[in-house]
Amino acid sequence: QVQLVESGGGLVQAGGSLRLSCVASGSIFSINAMGWYRHVPGKQREFLACVRSSGSTSYADSVKGRFTISRNNAKNTVHLEMNSLKPEDSGVYYCAASYSVLPNVVDYWGQGTQVTVSS
Repeated sequence: QVQLVESGGGLVQAGGSLRLSCVASGSIFSINAMGWYRHVPGKQREFLACVRSSGSTSYADSVKGRFTISRNNAKNTVHLEMNSLKPEDSGVYYCAASYSVLPNVVDYWGQGTQVTVSS
């Protein structure tokens, strides 16, 4: 089992920045990819970004150039640096971990952290 705990959400004005963190614990030695998703009420959970054990990254078009994902293997942590935030970036942000490939296969979810961007 793997546990994921997110932090760093909050309220920010449009154009501002936030940094989300996710700490993984448990049986993490086989985890390949970690990533971030966003859920807005009435919509499906949306893939945002992932980083693989190789260090390669992928981003959704909606956040490319504004969000940066990074991984600290020594601290079992993944971060999502979010810049130039827009009101449509508001939602609950979830950390995800996969033994396989993101966004195709999610094996574990965090509990989520709320991000609200005011106009």
